Amino acid sequence: MNHRNALLAAVLLAASSLATAQYIWIDDKGVKQLSDRPPPPNIPEKRILKAPGKPMFNPYAPADTAPASAEAAPPSATLAERNADFAKRKLETAEAAQRAADQARNKAAQVANCDAARKNQQALDQGIRLTTFDKNGERGYMDDAQREDLRKNTQKVLADCK
Repeated sequence: MNHRNALLAAVLLAASSLATAQYIWIDDKGVKQLSDRPPPPNIPEKRILKAPGKPMFNPYAPADTAPASAEAAPPSATLAERNADFAKRKLETAEAAQRAADQARNKAAQVANCDAARKNQQALDQGIRLTTFDKNGERGYMDDAQREDLRKNTQKVLADCK
């Protein structure tokens, strides 16, 4: 008998919190709140499940009549439509990530190209003899015309680096 009385007392104690609650609502985090005070003003009416003078919300009750206009309440999307929207958003996110990666890669390549052009310009300005290699791999030295062509090309690259 003692165990039965203790179990009965526990059940009555748990149920008493519901009995004293005059207000029941779902908060912003989706947690059911029970209180003897009204919910905060930012809680919409549709999330207030119980209030004095308002019948308890019944999730199994038939839906109210259809809205007066389709603009007032658009029909809910089917599971297939929601899946298609999700797939579309996922694809758009992947494409945006790919574009961002491509831009970062292009930016890194441009920085490396600009650094190489600055080093070439520095070598040209110092008057160092620059070597070239022909198609057979033999080393040669740049003449003045080749140096001037390299200087012009380097100037063009550096103009885009600023």
